[in-house]
Amino acid sequence: MAEKAEGPKARGGPQAQSGRKEQSGPQAHSGPTGQSGPQAQSGPAAVREYRMTELAEAAGITVRTLRFYRERGLIPPPRREGRIAWYDEHHLARLHTIAAMLERGHTLSVIGELNEALESGRDVGEALGLHPTEETPVRLSPEELADAFAGEVTPENLAAALDLGYLAPDGDEIVHISRRLLDASTALVRAGVPLAEVMQAGARVREHADALAELFLATVRAHAPHESIDKLRPLAKAVVEAELSLALDRRLAAEENT
Repeated sequence: MAEKAEGPKARGGPQAQSGRKEQSGPQAHSGPTGQSGPQAQSGPAAVREYRMTELAEAAGITVRTLRFYRERGLIPPPRREGRIAWYDEHHLARLHTIAAMLERGHTLSVIGELNEALESGRDVGEALGLHPTEETPVRLSPEELADAFAGEVTPENLAAALDLGYLAPDGDEIVHISRRLLDASTALVRAGVPLAEVMQAGARVREHADALAELFLATVRAHAPHESIDKLRPLAKAVVEAELSLALDRRLAAEENT
């Protein structure tokens, strides 16, 4: 069934208690059923909507590719208004996630299997094969993720975050692996550091952190094999935090003396 081309519109209304934006507020209509005019209401919670051609253009893909993704179940169904199908920012964010995962080397079959597994109720960590962690994951809607990083959620930055394991899709939401890392990243972006630079710095920190973890485990297993790693883990974290603090002191002192 053909979908007519029309400019994007905004729909707004109060948010549901879950935090997701709900369709709310009366719409202004003109003409016969299926023909819609501009929305009667808009506000802080307004959500932009797209026709199929507009969504494809915004995502940088063809309409044919978009139809294929929809038929494969890689994006949720659009909102129907008579014969008209409306897509929103959630669909655009999902398309950016698909593009980032494809760039990372995942196939559409793998992406589809991951979505199916997660939507069937499996835990995101289980689906991705992640081990238990002390970090607290954070669930975000695509809109909340975009708001947190002030519009810097591009396919390239999404690919970097996926590659580092910071983000993973979970049904209609996105899971960030660590509340502390999310808070630090958003604070840096608010301070003026581009998100791309934050991702590059995160990759370098990951390399050093992996080396430190390997050194700690090798030392403990060589000299205290009967000690619990979980029991000694706070010691490793304390050493790293103290050494980083001292290193910052040395660097700042050196800059002041130059």
